[in-house]
Amino acid sequence: SFTVMAITVQPEGEEEAVTIFQEQKPNSELSCRPLCLMFVDESDHEMLTATLGPVVAERKAMKESRLILSIAGLLRPFRFFFRGTGYDEKMVREMEGLEASGSTYVCTLCDSTRAEASENMVLHSITRSHDENLDRYEIWRTNPYSESAEELRDRVKGVSAKPFMETQPTLDALHCDIGNATEFYKIFQDEIGEVYQKNNPTREERRQWRSTLDKQLRKKLKLKPVMRMNGNYARRLMTKEAVDVVCELVPT
Repeated sequence: SFTVMAITVQPEGEEEAVTIFQEQKPNSELSCRPLCLMFVDESDHEMLTATLGPVVAERKAMKESRLILSIAGLLRPFRFFFRGTGYDEKMVREMEGLEASGSTYVCTLCDSTRAEASENMVLHSITRSHDENLDRYEIWRTNPYSESAEELRDRVKGVSAKPFMETQPTLDALHCDIGNATEFYKIFQDEIGEVYQKNNPTREERRQWRSTLDKQLRKKLKLKPVMRMNGNYARRLMTKEAVDVVCELVPT
């Protein structure tokens, strides 16, 4: 991915450069959008595989080869590993050949169904893998046991297309935003209450700081308080507009 942060021009004979463009939201998808994610959002599965096929083939060739360099007179071998971060759920489902987000198989990391997940909110582990998804696709394609559609779907656990790019289990972009916003939500409260001047603020004081912040955000940004941080709230909270609103409450 790439982004243009700012464009400045310094006319001949002038001492200072003039900024003619500056991105207001340098971390937004409008200005910094991974190319793979763009293909996922705008293309169907066939177009996606055709476009990214050469990239996948080149990655595979690099992973299976070794680079040998002479360092201080000794030959040193190096291998290539590719790891991505910030995948969103839609991208993982496309890359790994899984059903869309409305699927009964709700998780991209394990085989849990919605019913199983609702009964067990704690004890989960990462059980899916790229190789296993490939094996399941072959079963889905060939149906070697002559099963019905429902039986076959239950056997392959939501795999319905050929996986073509391996994704590592990681924190997705949505939860990165939520994690950042949660931390800054706490920092905003501490700044409003000038926590650096207090050794051990009481629970009532912290509750008052939070109430003050919520009222300001609701009044100026129409942001209603939430019990649990969500993506829309997080993205709105991490804007320059929100920072300016919070700064009005911070004592100078």
